[in-house]
Amino acid sequence: MTLLTGRGDSSGTVAALDEDTLRTVEIGGTRLPLMGTGRIYVCGITPYDTTHLGHAATFVWADMAARILRLTGHPVEVCRNITDVDDHLLLQAQVEGVPWRSLATQQSYRFERDMDLLGISHPAFEPRSHDHVDGVVILAAELLTRGLAYERNGSVYFRGAAVHETAGLTRDEAMSLASERGGHPDDPNKDDPLDVALWMRSIGDEPAWPSPWGPGRPGWHAECTAMALTTFGATVDLHAGGADLAFPHHAYEAAQAEAFTGVHPFARSWMHIGTVMAENTKMAKSTGNLVFVHDLLERWSAAAIRLLILSRPWNESWEFSESELDRAEGELETLRSLESKPGASDTAAREVRHVLFENLDVPGALAVARDAGGEVLRHFDRLIGLTTVERWS
Repeated sequence: MTLLTGRGDSSGTVAALDEDTLRTVEIGGTRLPLMGTGRIYVCGITPYDTTHLGHAATFVWADMAARILRLTGHPVEVCRNITDVDDHLLLQAQVEGVPWRSLATQQSYRFERDMDLLGISHPAFEPRSHDHVDGVVILAAELLTRGLAYERNGSVYFRGAAVHETAGLTRDEAMSLASERGGHPDDPNKDDPLDVALWMRSIGDEPAWPSPWGPGRPGWHAECTAMALTTFGATVDLHAGGADLAFPHHAYEAAQAEAFTGVHPFARSWMHIGTVMAENTKMAKSTGNLVFVHDLLERWSAAAIRLLILSRPWNESWEFSESELDRAEGELETLRSLESKPGASDTAAREVRHVLFENLDVPGALAVARDAGGEVLRHFDRLIGLTTVERWS
C-alpha cells in the first residue's frame, strides 16, 4: 500500500513518504518517534584520565544511536559535554603540578583524537563546564526563589530527598550510591544527606567565579543541567551516558531541569550504557585497571575495537579481555570475505535496518547481513560505522 503525505509541490503532486520515515526507533523500551530534529545529549568526559575503553563504549554506542535515528530521515543533533570543572580534575592537576585548565585542554585533545580514530562523528555541540558557570548561577537562583534549594555558608543545595523515589531506589540504596559516586552525603551543611550542591563555595586556591553567595564553582549535576538546557531547551529526545551515571548524576540532573522549567520529562528516553569491566571490576582510575584506547590501537585495528563494543546489547555490562579483540579481528576477516561474494537483496537490507530500529540490536542485524552477504553486508558495515575506521578493498 502506498502511503501519501499531504505535502505537495507547486504542481499539486503529493509526495510518498519513505518507508523508514514511518517507522519508529525503540531504545530502552521507549519508542522515539521524531518530527523535526532529534536531540541527543551525551554525558561526556571529565578530562583527566582519557580515553579508556569504558569511555569508548559509551561514545561508540551514543554514536550508534544517532546513526540509527538518522535512518528515519530526520536530522539529529548531538551535544556531548566536557566537564572541565570537577574535583577529580582539580586533584589530578595538583598531583601533576600543572594548572587545571592545562590538564583539561591536554586530555580533551587526546580524547578528540581517540574519538576520530574510532569513527565517532563530531557532535554538533560540545559545551565545556567553565563556559556555563553563569547558567548554573541562574539555575541555583531560580530554585532558591521557588524554595527548592537553600543557601548555607556560601554553598547552595538542591532539595533532593525524594529524588531516589523517582529513580526507583530505596533510601538506603540511594545513600550507598551517593557515598560511592560523589554525592557527599556526609556534608554537614546539608539539611538532608541526599541534597546535592548546585553551587559550591571555593576555598584556598580552588577555581572560583563570582556569585550572589560569594566566590565558588558549579556542582557536578548542575553543570550538566545548565549545559543541556542552554543547548536544547527544556527537553531532550535521548539522554545517553554510562550506567554508573544513572544515580545520582542523571537522576538529579533531570530533577533540577524539571524543577527549573516545569516541563516533564526532561528526557524522553534514557540510554545507560553497560559498564566495561577489567579483572571483574569496573574500569576506574582508583582501581588501576584502566585500559586505554591509544594502547589498544597499537595492537588492534580501530574497526575491531568498534566491533567488539557493538557485539552485545548496549545496556549489558561486560568483561574486557584481549582474546575478545583477537576474535573481533577474526570476525572482520570473515566479514571481508563475505562482502566480496555476489548477492544483494533490498528485502534483507530493509530487515537489517528494521532490526537496528529495535533497541539498536547490532548482533541481530549482523546475523541478517551475514546470511545475505555481498552488498547487504557492506550496507550493514556502513550503518554501524566500520567503513569510517577501516576502508576495506
